[in-house]
Amino acid sequence: MGAPEKLPWSREEFEQRLRDKGKRYHIHHPFHIAMNSGGCTREQVQGWVINRFYYQTAIPLKDAAIMSNCPMRDVRREWITRIIDHDGRAGDEGGIEAWLRLGEAVGLQRVDIVSHEHVLPGVRFAVDAYIDFARTRPWQEAVTSSLTEMFAPEIHQRRLDTWPEHYPWIDKDGYQYFRKRLSEARRDVQFALGFTLDHYTTRAQQERALEILQFKLDVLWSMLDAMQVNLGIGQKK
Repeated sequence: MGAPEKLPWSREEFEQRLRDKGKRYHIHHPFHIAMNSGGCTREQVQGWVINRFYYQTAIPLKDAAIMSNCPMRDVRREWITRIIDHDGRAGDEGGIEAWLRLGEAVGLQRVDIVSHEHVLPGVRFAVDAYIDFARTRPWQEAVTSSLTEMFAPEIHQRRLDTWPEHYPWIDKDGYQYFRKRLSEARRDVQFALGFTLDHYTTRAQQERALEILQFKLDVLWSMLDAMQVNLGIGQKK
């Protein structure tokens, strides 16, 4: 006889296991630790901003992929807000524009940011893998991959708390993206978390959800690995 099937975790335990994945969130990467403690040069901060922009432009692409695979109108109506948050609309510049203003605030030229010419191969590979995941995997899995938003408010708040002191040369107007995402991420995760807790009901499904969240965490961590090696982040020049 085979081993008995594992019982599913309770809803509370499942949620706690998802939240425990925050220990691998990229706020704990040596790069972020260095940057948030003032351990980066102007050129290194600029390198992070210009590489991270490639990820910012990918967010609405992966969200559009999720919507294109999802037959449920109620989910699409909920999810479309994420695209608007980043692409913007009349009266709301959106996250991509806010990131471009961050780039200008750290001394970059807009044309250099949008060209993606300076994006590192490792960053490009990780981000493209995330878009491919959203396009090719079931939309339910792609929704679950967004749960890194559970941990995002802390990283944005940390930047708002530490950057003005450590990097006084950054124009304060450039911090709007971080301020904006504090509330947006908290709002977005309510739907994605509730959906995940409802959808993954067997132990095997719950374990798969943890694997999906780990994949997304690995995407973010790998981006920083590439930047740390190529930009010398954490090593003042």
